[in-house]
Amino acid sequence: MGFFKNLFIKEDRRTDLEKIDPEKIPKHIAIIMDGNGRWAKKRSLPRSAGHKAGVEALREVIKTCSNLNVQYLTLYAFSTENWKRPEEEVSALMNLLVYYLRNEIQELNENNVRINTLGDINKLPNTALIEIEAAQKLTRNNTGLTVNIALNYGGRLEIINAVKSICIKVINKEIEVDQIDERYFSDHLYTKNVPDPDLVIRPSGELRISNFLLWQIAYSEFWFSKIFWPDFNGEYLVEAILDYQGRDRRYGGAK
Repeated sequence: MGFFKNLFIKEDRRTDLEKIDPEKIPKHIAIIMDGNGRWAKKRSLPRSAGHKAGVEALREVIKTCSNLNVQYLTLYAFSTENWKRPEEEVSALMNLLVYYLRNEIQELNENNVRINTLGDINKLPNTALIEIEAAQKLTRNNTGLTVNIALNYGGRLEIINAVKSICIKVINKEIEVDQIDERYFSDHLYTKNVPDPDLVIRPSGELRISNFLLWQIAYSEFWFSKIFWPDFNGEYLVEAILDYQGRDRRYGGAK
């Protein structure tokens, strides 16, 4: 428990942590973990080194979210488009996923973290599927932070699959077309039973959403940073949350 309770926030930045309003903590934070390759290139290292460094950032972000009582953290780990990367890099990413789950799951479980996945995971290597299944089984009854790992995920594909599923139900006369509304559609997405993200974070300086949670982020707040993901830490997360808490969310209305 000590590991999770020790936030890596410098003493001169703890005042920022104290400024956070516990009543306005975003229920669901989604992060596009970007910049690993550029981080590595800047240091004349292989891209795989950037991905490994990104895992360290992930550990701290999960820890910080857990301590701040964030309920859901969704991580864009591997997209449907990432298969286009060099085979060596894809293999390294899959091996890193296996390593992370195998070595971190006990501590995550002890700290009441629940692991879930989003995406068409059946196309992942069998070694990864075994670790994913074990992690989900071990943590399924945990009631703390839920970490959704988006793997082989694409927002457009998610929507297409939802439409296909609903069309089949209409054809089979399980539902009338007029009964289809936003809630019904949402129930056919990977994120069923998960609230839409309140805050979407993207480091690395890129200002796009890259096919991530296209339906779910309709009213999300966005926070961008030029920091590459391996350099992202609890301090930046606190900064993003403070910025979020200072905004006025109107959901299309007027105040």
